[in-house]
Amino acid sequence: MNMTPDIAPVVFIIFNRPDLTQRVFDEIARARPKKLFIIADGPRETRADDVEKCQATRAVVEQVSWDCEVFRNYSEENLGCRKRISSGLNWVFSLTERAIIVEDDCLPDQTFFHYCTELLEVYKDDERIGSINGSNMTHGRVTVADSYYFSRYPFIWGWATWRRVWENYDVTISNWPSLRETDWLSTVAYPEEFAHWINAFNQIHDKGLDAWGYQFVFMMWLQRQVSIQPRTNLISNLGFRSDATHTAGTSDVADLPREPLTFPLKHPKPLVLNSEADKIYTKEHCFREVRKRGIKRQLQKIASWKYFSGK
Repeated sequence: MNMTPDIAPVVFIIFNRPDLTQRVFDEIARARPKKLFIIADGPRETRADDVEKCQATRAVVEQVSWDCEVFRNYSEENLGCRKRISSGLNWVFSLTERAIIVEDDCLPDQTFFHYCTELLEVYKDDERIGSINGSNMTHGRVTVADSYYFSRYPFIWGWATWRRVWENYDVTISNWPSLRETDWLSTVAYPEEFAHWINAFNQIHDKGLDAWGYQFVFMMWLQRQVSIQPRTNLISNLGFRSDATHTAGTSDVADLPREPLTFPLKHPKPLVLNSEADKIYTKEHCFREVRKRGIKRQLQKIASWKYFSGK
């Protein structure tokens, strides 16, 4: 197997789940990155047991047994997902040009690290690419000949990106109020998901929703960038349980099996979005949420998806 020998810098985001942190950290240790950035949030004042859990979680990542330069960014107070992850990644990309990012509940396959490392190099100067995803949520229904394909969606359960991308990140999505008065969304999203994204972006901008991932989607769409999606699923999200912040319920994408990629990677050409895969995600996640919430379509002007159509 011809894989990249030294993987790119790894970012590990932790909080208060030492058991999950240990499982994911064991995979990071197997990959043996030369640089490791650790971002940790502090205990919540409303949860007396958080102090002990946060301490136990931080103790896990003291077990660095390989040759590695470790950088730590720990908050002693609880900042929440929005502020902690955004400020932590600001810190990371002030120190490195590229990074692989893993949260404490996202269990990676070993080939994930090498896949990300190789593609971080291949596309480092390609402004069309915004992120490299580790998840594949099509449940094997989309078959591609190459090792990966291109998608409109940046999935953040194990992913990678560059400083050149992150420097455009705006946690407040300050451009949204002016854009929602235009047909901008119709140039980057399917009509059936408009209500989902309008609701999400309104919650982020107007109400300060404690989340950071919607802003990354917004930023990539604003920059007209796409994501790379692996042919197989490389990440299993273990976090769908009662102590989760955002994934306390059940889901058909929880604990997905991992399937390793084979090397050398086969690179697709030209850069064309895989609309079949994107429509599966839209139907099963974005549009399903719209139906569940009972949100009516909020944009009247509908335009076809043209960006990166391959024409």
